[in-house]
Amino acid sequence: MQSQKTHPQLCSFEFYPPKTEEGEASLQVVYGKLATLNPDFFSVTFGAGGSTRDKTFDTVVDIQSRGIAAAPHLSCVASTKANIRTILNGYQDKGISKIVALRGDLPSGTMSAGEFRYANELVAFIREETGDHFQIHVAAYPEVHPQAANANDDFKNFKRKVEAGADEAITQYFYNAEAYFYFVDRCEKNNINIPIVPGIMPITQYAQLFRFSEMCGADIPRWLRKRLEGYGDDREAIQAFGVELMSDLCQRLLDNGAPGLHFYTMNQATPTLAILENLKR
Repeated sequence: MQSQKTHPQLCSFEFYPPKTEEGEASLQVVYGKLATLNPDFFSVTFGAGGSTRDKTFDTVVDIQSRGIAAAPHLSCVASTKANIRTILNGYQDKGISKIVALRGDLPSGTMSAGEFRYANELVAFIREETGDHFQIHVAAYPEVHPQAANANDDFKNFKRKVEAGADEAITQYFYNAEAYFYFVDRCEKNNINIPIVPGIMPITQYAQLFRFSEMCGADIPRWLRKRLEGYGDDREAIQAFGVELMSDLCQRLLDNGAPGLHFYTMNQATPTLAILENLKR
């Protein structure tokens, strides 16, 4: 973890673009609450195949206009060089200087995979088109990408993204700190020293967490599953337990040198605020 201790400990928060006017108004309240913590940036997701392209752009511009650094997600699957170039130009025009570059998932249907196959190709293209204008964040998978053949292949894919020009990595969420520590140690042995920020998913309900984890390959340890199942439909008890558990996990990560925390907020402020309130920062 020595490489990570050289980077400042910052926090950032992730949102998804709201689909309705009511959702937009609600998210603006969430922005305001989390902005009081002086985050490094707010990131905004990009739907499969660019399905939320315009809403992502509008949400990012709104965040930036409020004086908060915004980092839009940009997915290369089902994209062409021409439309990625157009998006990059649009963000440059709006003063956006951070990008989260991802491969992304194919949407349902018969949409073409596009001109990019992997995230490292997108990172390289952003560098070719815009030089050092954007700080580029990429994804890392301490517990291995669900579509990777094995851990070695997955690590090689991550290394390609770094070599293509990534500045920082944000991990998939996890509940086993050892997976993160091992991943960072492996990076250091391979001379990868960029910040690798742990992704944190607050626990607010079991069914939703289980569904997300099945899709993204995040492991829910058996003991944790059993504890959550034991609460049944008592959401208040689940949330209280989740805050305690995630506070302990976050504190351990920071104490061991993690360069901050990236919260997957699910467009809610309360769980994240409760966790950060508990940290000795």
